[in-house]
Amino acid sequence: MILVTGAAGHIGNVLVRELVDDGNDVRALVLPGEDVSALEGLSVEIVEGNVLDPQSLDKAMRGVDLVFHLAGIISIMPGQDELMRRVNVDGTRNVMAAAQKAHVKRLIYTSSIHALSRDWKGKIDESVPFDPLNQAGEYDRTKAQASLAVLEAVRQGLDAVIVCPTGVVGPYDYRGSEMGDLLRSWLRIRPHFLIEGAYDFVDVRDVARGQILACQLGKTGEVYILSGARIRLMQLKQMVQGVIGRHSMTIKIPTWLAKFSSLFTPLYYKISRQTPKFTGYSIETVQSNSDISNQKAKNELGYSPRDLITTITDTVRWWLANDRKTHIS
Repeated sequence: MILVTGAAGHIGNVLVRELVDDGNDVRALVLPGEDVSALEGLSVEIVEGNVLDPQSLDKAMRGVDLVFHLAGIISIMPGQDELMRRVNVDGTRNVMAAAQKAHVKRLIYTSSIHALSRDWKGKIDESVPFDPLNQAGEYDRTKAQASLAVLEAVRQGLDAVIVCPTGVVGPYDYRGSEMGDLLRSWLRIRPHFLIEGAYDFVDVRDVARGQILACQLGKTGEVYILSGARIRLMQLKQMVQGVIGRHSMTIKIPTWLAKFSSLFTPLYYKISRQTPKFTGYSIETVQSNSDISNQKAKNELGYSPRDLITTITDTVRWWLANDRKTHIS
C-alpha cells in the first residue's frame, strides 16, 4: 500500500493517477471535508486526516509500505504565516514520526526549488544548500526547514529521498494553481500586463513520474531537482496563445513600477480575499537566477521531462475541456 499526503492537490492527484496506472494500491490522505473531485473516478482509498493530527496519521499509515509526502501550504504573501509553518515543518515531522512508527520502507518528500538558497551564482544544482533563513519569503524558509528535518531523520535511520520541483504547470489542475490561473487568463484575447522575467517550468506529469523514479531508484538521503525548461514570461504567453491560434497585445510593466505596486498588493489581496498573484515575492522569483540543472535526476533516475510546448498544448486543451469558466474571448 502506498500513502500519498496532499493527494487532492495538483501534483498530488497527478501522482495518484500515475501510481494507480502502474497498478499500485493507493491510499489518499485528504483533509476532513476537503474537495476531492480531483480524485473522482480513480481506484483509490480516500482517508481523512491532518498532518497536524498524529493520531490520524497513525491510522493512515496502517499497512503502508511507501509514503509520498506532499501535503503543505503555498503562499507568495510577505510576512510570517504560523499555520504554513506548522503544516510545512511540524506536519512533515509528524509524517516522518508516524512513518517510522509504522515501519514504512521509504518516504519521498516533495520539497521545492525555492527551498534552496537564492543567493547562488551560476547553475543551480543539488550542491546548492537549503536555506532555512531565506529572505525571499516564509514559504521558502518553511520548505527549507522541512527539508533539513528530513535529512536529519535520514541520519537517524529513516529511508527518505527529497525531490525539488521547479515551477509546476500542466493538466488536472482542478483547483486552479497560481500558474494555472495565469495561463488560463491568457486565453482571453485582450491586452495583458507582464513584467520582464523568466523561470523554469516543469510538467506536473513529469514531476509525478520523477517522484516515482526517486522512490524506485533514488539513493537514501539524496536530493533530486525535477526541472523542465527555462522560458521568458513573454514567450510563455505567446506559446499559450499559439495553441488557440490567436494573439493579443502585451503591455510591459517597468520593473521599478512593478516593485512599487507590489508594496500595496498584499493589502488588496487580504481585503478582496483573492488568490495572490502579483507580490514582491513573485517579482523576485521571475527575476532571480533560474539556470537550473536536472542532470542528476537524469543520470541517476532516468528522469526525462517532455518539451514545454507539449505541456502547454495539453494544459490549454485540458482547461478548455474541463472548466466551464475557461473560454476564448
